Amino acid sequence: MARWPEMESVILSRATRLMMPVLIVFSVFLLLRGHNAPGGGFVGGLIASTAFALLAISDSVDVARQTLRIEPRRVMGFGLLVALSAGLIGLLSGGSFFEGVWPGIKLPVIGKLGTPMLFDIGVFFVVVGFTLTVVFTLLTEED
Repeated sequence: MARWPEMESVILSRATRLMMPVLIVFSVFLLLRGHNAPGGGFVGGLIASTAFALLAISDSVDVARQTLRIEPRRVMGFGLLVALSAGLIGLLSGGSFFEGVWPGIKLPVIGKLGTPMLFDIGVFFVVVGFTLTVVFTLLTEED
């Protein structure tokens, strides 16, 4: 189990467990408001990956990986696929690549749905996957 022995802190571990849901909800909030106001996939992805990075530091990389349940590189690949599909929708609808398309669906809290929001979701997953790949690699000790 990869762990920093000098970092065993009950206070940090408990605080991280309490803050994780708050950080995840805040990251989703930033993601959803990003296509209409400041925020978006990049900032939301950084906040979400911060939650898992804190867990990796406070408990262990193995615990953070088990909590995430998906390999970070797969998360990054999924995000690239979602972002690319946002570009292809504009192309397939008769416009240019990454041209914004809004089907006219408006949700009460989120606002208008469209390809910019889909792109933000892709960026969110790419940032989470990339950041956690780097953090988990740096925190893993070589035996």
